[in-house]
Amino acid sequence: MIKTKKIFFLFLSLLFGSYFCHAQTPDSGDENRVEVVKMAYLTHELNLTQQEAQNFWPVYNNYLNEIKQARIQNPNDEVAFEKKVVEIKERYQGNFKKVLGNNNERAKKVYTTDKQFNNTLRNELRRRQNPQNQMPGNRENNAARNNNMKGNGGAKKQRPPL
Repeated sequence: MIKTKKIFFLFLSLLFGSYFCHAQTPDSGDENRVEVVKMAYLTHELNLTQQEAQNFWPVYNNYLNEIKQARIQNPNDEVAFEKKVVEIKERYQGNFKKVLGNNNERAKKVYTTDKQFNNTLRNELRRRQNPQNQMPGNRENNAARNNNMKGNGGAKKQRPPL
């Protein structure tokens, strides 16, 4: 009996392992990872129960799709796009409130948490694109290094920090 369970578990592991290996294409790998991280972040920050999460994600995905459509419809008109976004947010706030147990504060928190995640993601991308500023205090070190390279007359040049 135990041996059968082990074989069954091994078979399921291999089956799901191969499924997950083929589920992501190289082109969409980064996007999928961001979506998974965003889901985890929002679930954690909004303290979603399993039932709430099941009801929340379809509503949230519809919300995002409407935002994307507003961007497509107004590619060169930022004011019209922002107006549309405000309308969408006002309409979806009631939907989020229903899903999150009629709690108005949690419904409002969806928008602030979404914005925090997007800002964090943007900052991380900038940090990764500019690797010389990864270490704390590097701006001061870079300024000192630049001054030393320019030559300060007879000043003793310092070795840049490692």
